[in-house]
Amino acid sequence: MKKFFLLLIMAPLLTGCAELQQIADSLPQEGTGVTNTEVAAGLRQALDFGIEKQVTKLAQEDGFFSNELVRINLPPELQKVDRTLRDLGMSSLADEGLKVLNRAAEDAVKEATPIFVDAVKQITFTDARNILLGDDTAATSYLVQKTTDPLYTRFNPVITNSLDRVGATQIWTNIINRYNALPLTNDVNPDLADYVTQEALDGVYTMIAVEEKEIRNNFASRTTNLLQRVFALQD
Repeated sequence: MKKFFLLLIMAPLLTGCAELQQIADSLPQEGTGVTNTEVAAGLRQALDFGIEKQVTKLAQEDGFFSNELVRINLPPELQKVDRTLRDLGMSSLADEGLKVLNRAAEDAVKEATPIFVDAVKQITFTDARNILLGDDTAATSYLVQKTTDPLYTRFNPVITNSLDRVGATQIWTNIINRYNALPLTNDVNPDLADYVTQEALDGVYTMIAVEEKEIRNNFASRTTNLLQRVFALQD
């Protein structure tokens, strides 16, 4: 079936050429039975399922913190802070700092998911055709390309507000000030809101990719007739 879609893409370039006839001769004679509209709708449905099944989990309490695939750890600039605090017997303080970063990401996903859903609705048949013939995360890669900037714009203020609301600013000020007061250390002052925003976006795309791979490679995950018919074309 992939050859059928490749023929559609290449036909304008190969019309009248011997190559076109060779490709045509190698194709099955029966039609695919799936319309262009259904291909696009199937891919939108797959991504909608990825958002509903996977991304919404991230918006729950501990959605990031308890998920090893997307858990937000300290940025490299602060990893030495974490190690130092734990070495000095302040593990609970370090754990609290980690948790509030993940809470901020959970809040951002909760607020911004509808925008992400809207982006999925914009997939055209041309996009869908290329995605269907792509690799196991082609749909996710498409969303990364199309939505990273607007989602960052929406995520960042939500995360900034969340950090303030849950007391992260105070917690991290305490952590950093205590670290900076230690002898033989260099002052640390990272932009935590930007860091958490980037990590939250990575987490969203990671979980969508998980669901996309499942639908592409596991027939049992194609839970609707539309998904079964459309993704059969890429098998």
